[in-house]
Amino acid sequence: MAKLCQINRNKKREKMVAKYANKRAALKAVIADKNSSAEEVFEANLKLAKLPRNSSKVRVHNRCELTGRSHGFYRKLKLSRIQLRKLSNEAQVPGMKKSSW
Repeated sequence: MAKLCQINRNKKREKMVAKYANKRAALKAVIADKNSSAEEVFEANLKLAKLPRNSSKVRVHNRCELTGRSHGFYRKLKLSRIQLRKLSNEAQVPGMKKSSW
């Protein structure tokens, strides 16, 4: 089990990403637009830099839904490898069974 502070910090970042998503997208569109002037791009860069760092999508870390573990994470199932193995042995994951030969 991961520390609760790390799990809560990640949830806080997810909320901030959702809150500032439209504003960040608008500023990045101005920056990427070839027709915008150099002054507009400069102002957009300044405004983007003033936004909170945790509002960037890159800072959100993938974590297991059950334990909060960050390493060995399967994106498709949103589980860590340990929990995936445990649940598949208990036949809780559809279409997955324990291999034997």
